[in-house]
Formats: sequence, C-alpha cells, structure tokens
Amino acid sequence: MSDKNLACRAGVDIGGTFTDVALEYQGRLYTAKVLTDYEKPERAIVQGLKLAIEQAGIAPAAIQSIVHGTTLATNALIERRGAKTAFITSDGFRDVIEMRNEGRFEQYDLTIQLPAPLIPRCDRFPLKGRLDASGRELVPLDMAGLDRIIDAIRDGGFTSVAVGLMHSYRNGDHERLVRDSLRRALPDVSVSISCEVSPQIREFERFNTVCANAYVKPLMSSYLNRLAQALAAEGMACPLYMIHSGGGLMSLASAAEFPVRLLESGPAGGAIYASHVAAKYGLDRVLSFDMGGTTAKICLIEDLHPKTARTFEVARTYRFKKGSGMPISIPVIEMVEIGAGGGSIAHVDDLKQVRVGPESAGSEPGPACYGRGGERPTVTDADLVLAKLDAKRFAGGSITLDEQASRQALQTHIADPLQSVNVQAAYAVAEMVDENMSNAARMHAVESGRDLSEYTMIAYGGAAPLHAVRLCEKLGMERLLVPPGAGVGSAIGFLRAPFGYESLRSAVMRLSQFDAGIVNGMIAEMNDEVASFLRETGHGDDAIRELRAYMRYAGQGWEIPVDAPTGELNDASLEVLRANFVRAYTQLFGHEVAGLDVEVVSWALSLRTETEMPARIEPSTGDHAGSREQYPPIDRRDVFDAKSGDFHDCAIYDRASLPRAVRLDGPLIVTEKETSTYVSPDYSLILQQDDSLLIQRQQKEGV
Repeated sequence: MSDKNLACRAGVDIGGTFTDVALEYQGRLYTAKVLTDYEKPERAIVQGLKLAIEQAGIAPAAIQSIVHGTTLATNALIERRGAKTAFITSDGFRDVIEMRNEGRFEQYDLTIQLPAPLIPRCDRFPLKGRLDASGRELVPLDMAGLDRIIDAIRDGGFTSVAVGLMHSYRNGDHERLVRDSLRRALPDVSVSISCEVSPQIREFERFNTVCANAYVKPLMSSYLNRLAQALAAEGMACPLYMIHSGGGLMSLASAAEFPVRLLESGPAGGAIYASHVAAKYGLDRVLSFDMGGTTAKICLIEDLHPKTARTFEVARTYRFKKGSGMPISIPVIEMVEIGAGGGSIAHVDDLKQVRVGPESAGSEPGPACYGRGGERPTVTDADLVLAKLDAKRFAGGSITLDEQASRQALQTHIADPLQSVNVQAAYAVAEMVDENMSNAARMHAVESGRDLSEYTMIAYGGAAPLHAVRLCEKLGMERLLVPPGAGVGSAIGFLRAPFGYESLRSAVMRLSQFDAGIVNGMIAEMNDEVASFLRETGHGDDAIRELRAYMRYAGQGWEIPVDAPTGELNDASLEVLRANFVRAYTQLFGHEVAGLDVEVVSWALSLRTETEMPARIEPSTGDHAGSREQYPPIDRRDVFDAKSGDFHDCAIYDRASLPRAVRLDGPLIVTEKETSTYVSPDYSLILQQDDSLLIQRQQKEGV
C-alpha cells in the first residue's frame, strides 16, 4: 500500500440537502452525512468531520489534507444572490450579454422568455478603446472615461467589477490597465478580468463567464476564509484544496480568485469516483448516475475518462433546453444535470399531470417526513410511502422519518387533485422522477452517438441506489454497480482526484498559414500559467502534460477537440495535427470534407499529477444462488415495484452482513448508513470482493 493511501485525508462535499464527508485513514474509509447548514455551510462541514474523526478514533490534528467541493457558487448564480457587480466593456458592446447569440432554444414558442442577464443594463459601463482580432491596438484606452466610470462605481456602492473587452483573449493589456486603475482607486472592490478568467474567443460566453466570476467572488472568498478559520479553530490546520469543474485540485488562493472554476465541482468528484470504480473492474463504457437530495447528474465515461467540454450552462430556464441557461466558458466534466433528487418537490399542474422538481425542499425545511416544517410532497416522501425506505433506519438511524406526514402531503397535493389515493400518488411521483432521469440519460447518449444498452451503470449519491434499477429497466441496461460508500460518492471521488489545472487560449489560424512561432509562444505562456497553479498546491514535479487543439474546417461555425503533439510544434507535428483532426471528424460525422482548409480556433494545455491506478478486480459471477433460508434477512416487508405496479414481499439485508460471491435474487433492499439499494424482481445482486454490489438482470429460462 502506498504512503498516499496510509495518509489521513478527508473529502467534503456540500450539496443542496446533505453535506457528505469521507475520511481515509490507514487504508480504511470513514463516512458521515449531515444536513447542509444554509446559514453557515462551514458548520455542517465541521460537524461531519467530527463524526468521521470520532469513528476513526483519531485527533483532528491527524488530518493531513482536506479536499472540498461545493455547489454554493452554482446556487448563488441560480438564485441571483451574489455581489452587487458592475461590468466594464468595450464601447458599443454594452448589450452583448443581453442580446446573447440570437439562438432560439424553443423554436416555436412565440412568448419565449430569454434568461435575464446577470448584470442589469444600468450597471454595465462602456469604455472607449479597441483592439483588432489579432490583438493590435486600434484605439487607445480612454483613461478619462475610465476615471468617470470609477467614480460611478464608487458612488453606486458596487463591491465587485467584471472587465470584458473585445479581443482581450489575444491581448490583455487593456484589461490589465483597467484592473490596475480600479485597484488603485478602489482597493476594497473585487476585480475580475476576462483575459485571466476565460481567454477564449466568442464574446458572449467570455463576458458571461467573467461576470459570473465577479458576481460570486466576494461570496466565495468570504466563505472560504470562514471555512479555513473554522477548521483551524477545531485543530484541523491542514492544507485545504478545492476541486474544480475540470476534475483537478487547486489551492484555496486560486479558488478564491477564480471561483467560477468551482461551478460543478461536486459533480466532478462523482465522475472521478465512477472512473475509479470503472478502472477496478476494467469497464471501458460506463454511465455514472449520481442522485442526491437536490439534483441528479448523468455522465458518460469511456476508456476510464469522463467526457469533458470547455463550455457548459447553468441555471437553465427550460428543462433540457440547450441555450436557455447562462453559458460558462471554462473546462468542465460534461454531464447532464436536472432538478431530480430526494428533496425534489412534486405537484399537479393545470393539465392534471404530475410534475417533479426542479424546486427542492433541500434540508430546510426538507421533505415532509423529516418533520422540519416541510408540507409539500417530495421524492423521499414517495419512496417512504412505497416502503422503499425504512422510517427507523434512514441515514443510519440518525433521522426518524414521519410516514404519516408523507401520506398527508401526498394526499393533499397529489392524490386529492387527481381523485386518487396516496399510494398511487407516490407511484406517480416516483415514476415521473425516474422517467425524467432516464430521458436525460437518453438525450445525453443520443447527443454523443452512444447506445446505453452496451454500458454499465455506476450509481452513487444518497438517492441513486434506490432508483438505479428502475433506470436500468427503462434504459435497457443489463447491469449496474453500487460501490462501497456510494452514499458519499462525490466526497470519496475528491480523494481520487489529481492536482491539476487547464489553460485555454484562442487564436484562429489556418493550417495553410500556420505560424509556429506565435503558437509555440502562446503555449509557453499557457505552460507557465498552469505550472504556477500547480506550484501553489505544492505539486508540479513530473506532471502529465496534455495539449488539445479545437479545430474545424474553414467556414464552419463550431470546432471539435483534437489531441495535439506536446512538444515544440513544427511542420511534422502540423501533419500529425491535421491527421488527428480528419480522424476525429470522421469518427463524429462519418466522413471528411475534401478540398477544405483546416483551422485551429483554440488551444487547451493541462498539467496534472499522476494518480495511482486501483488494483484490478475480477467480478464474481455469483454462480451459487442463495435463498432467504440460507441467508436470512434482517427484516422483510411489502415494497412497491414500479414495473409490476404492485407490492412484493421484499427481503431487507444489511450491507455489512451480506454473503460474498452469492447470488441473491430480487426483490430485496440493502440498507447501509448513507443510502439504500433496491433490487427489483427481475434483477439479482452479488456482493463483490471489494464490497461493491453488482446488480444484473436475471437470465430467465426460455428467454
């Protein structure tokens, strides 16, 4: 076992409902799950860490490092509760973030409502001065005009400023000049400039990204400082790292400066966790399914690597509609995220249809069954009425659920409007949320040209194991894995993440007119940038270097990622780049386009530390079938099965006492501290040697 595995490290994930902690000490894992504290999120982290420390029997000072991921920045954007922010942009481009890109995400909706820009027009300030597309100065910066803008920002009481000027991705001198002037005049005001936050082509995405960074920067900086102080006060004065949306670890200082990189940080940890499990079992095609208290996240993982992108959207106003949200231009693990979690609230719409989410009860007040003041029905309430949850064993017995409150909420808000009964109402809620998630998975697969029947699902998160088999039934998937610690999967994934960072630059250049000197100089700057981020974490030696080019045929409107040679670019590497593009383009579209020149739009350079690959596990096939008489369950009760539409006598097992390598046929439920796993009558369960639950479709005779 490596020294890294013997070290004492903790991963902490703040979700909308629960805060999850995973503590790794001397090769053993200790976990805790506590309700998220909205007023002071750091209090829930300290509480969860104390619980895990108590289990491990160690002192707080024994923890050598903490890795943290959070949805706080994402929630601040969705709920529009960030800092009062001003936006300084080039004269004539004040309305870019409001005009968007003229795309209609709902083609035939005549009353379409575009998302409101993050910063209102009255808080956007145009500044004279202009660069051309190559970064050459056409008009000098209007310093007198900048002084007037600074006075307006001071008088307006702004606490943060975003700066996004045209073509600053090629030359950031004007933006840096604006930043320096702001800092001299307003030293207490936070400043973000687009040439550092997101130096990429396409001003709508770049401007939105720098505005989002400025909007959440004071909030996240304050939170991170409070968290560091709270941990130190409890004797945990160890290094604190943040996981960013691209799946790597960054320092606290970098996170405070570029908090937009923390968007999707929690889900990124989950995808890393699923990739680690896939590596153990040698699975090259995996669908990761993460369902917590507030959202569900679905990600394709191929050849042990999650799918990645350099842009994504937050706060979509139309479910599943690309273009209806706020575009953020940063490296990210690509996944579909929908408002479908255990706390998602159900209601009946005007057409008498049951709808679930995206609104969530969260942890305050929580589902009706929590007894914390919630009165509306949620997915958790439906699962309790359908007997998939045990009122006395929920969250390891730390929370006693009120089944009568769930029945009353479902009766009042679902059954009565539909003139039905609460069991049918619970069935409708559970089936609707499962259909929403399966639709999201289908969409993600179709967009990527993949057939999910060939994939293995890996389920984690507090609610996912309870719903995973039903998703497999809907998606035609034959098997799934529920790893140990699945209820806090993202927090465990933080402990598997490498230290790493990715830099992006845009410089449109045709291969027929390729200037290796310009490109090599730009790549050298990118290398210095990512190396400095790694040095801040205390790492960087022997880092793995990867270079990608985003390329297209000349005249096309969008580009695709292409692997690029990592050495000094020359004529030989240019031919390799061209061949790699043709191969990638053909794989995506089935053909190449002869006679057209190819151009590079952007470059992405990443450095990351090497992570230790897990030991391979040969899955047990469970040739020996076990009966309830041979392996008696700890309990049994009637549980509702969605596919058959009826209750079944269901065996209840404790995960810690399951027999290994023995096939147990459903219906059954496996309980553990952080989650429960439901196995339907058509599936079987086999406990693997690493304590993962392998759930497979039963092979019926004659089928």
